[in-house]
Amino acid sequence: MFQLLLKRYTLLSIIILVSCASTQKAISQEQNKQHAKHIILVGIDGFGAHAFEKAKIPNIREMMKNGSYSLKARAVLPSSSAVNWASMLMGSGPELHGFTEWDSREPELPSAKLGESGIYPTIFSLIDTQLPKAKKGAIYTWGGIRNLFERALVDLDYNGETDTKTIEKATSFIAEEKPVFTFIHLDDADHAGHEIGFDSPEFYLEIEKIDVLIGKMIATLEDKNLMKETIIILTSDHGGNRKSHGGKTLKEVQIPWIAYGKGISSQGEMDSVIVTYDTGATIAYLLGLEIPEFWRGKPVKEILSSK
Repeated sequence: MFQLLLKRYTLLSIIILVSCASTQKAISQEQNKQHAKHIILVGIDGFGAHAFEKAKIPNIREMMKNGSYSLKARAVLPSSSAVNWASMLMGSGPELHGFTEWDSREPELPSAKLGESGIYPTIFSLIDTQLPKAKKGAIYTWGGIRNLFERALVDLDYNGETDTKTIEKATSFIAEEKPVFTFIHLDDADHAGHEIGFDSPEFYLEIEKIDVLIGKMIATLEDKNLMKETIIILTSDHGGNRKSHGGKTLKEVQIPWIAYGKGISSQGEMDSVIVTYDTGATIAYLLGLEIPEFWRGKPVKEILSSK
């Protein structure tokens, strides 16, 4: 009787171990799966979620309709530029990467971790380490972006004079070089917000111009047959209140977060709670990269279609 029970117990233990091993293998395979060949991160400076009530943005709304989005994602505090662009690219908040102000050119707080390039590792660093042959680019209108990533690691580092030049350069780079990751920063709307107001007709006009530029970029990628293997994430660093930002109001802190493209669910609005540093982690996950333990962002997996 005892030997029979022992055999049954041993058999049950083997079944459990095999089942656990299979589950762990499946999880590992899912984590290492690359969901698209090309990821494009479009960041629109100063484009708070409040702007969606009035903005005439048919191309962005088409992305929302056929993708997944939240208009309740949040910036880190302070709701300023450099601290949030750094958090987005570095997968962590300012308490870890150390960039704490709107125009930080180096960390005001010593970074908790330094990569080989001497700054807190960004998504560019992860790609360079884990996909060393992959091309990547950073194309930006605001020059302050250059301080927030490892410039030596990208194949294209371009500071455009206007959003039009930035988008045109980025579109050409993507179409010709087919990079695995491209970061595009657009700044003209933020200028209008500071000069006239983040709820002014002039601000919305700049947003509408950006919408046209994004529509042209997507149309070009479709013509080049690249959208079939592309995921676009569109978001912002902060919103604005009157003519400024940096505070704690929802107009300043709530930002859009939109995912569109290959394998993205067309569910529309999501329930996920998203902080801007989840963006870097999501990009890493979509590329099948291992996310470093010192990053604090979590992948927004809800965006993926179950099909």
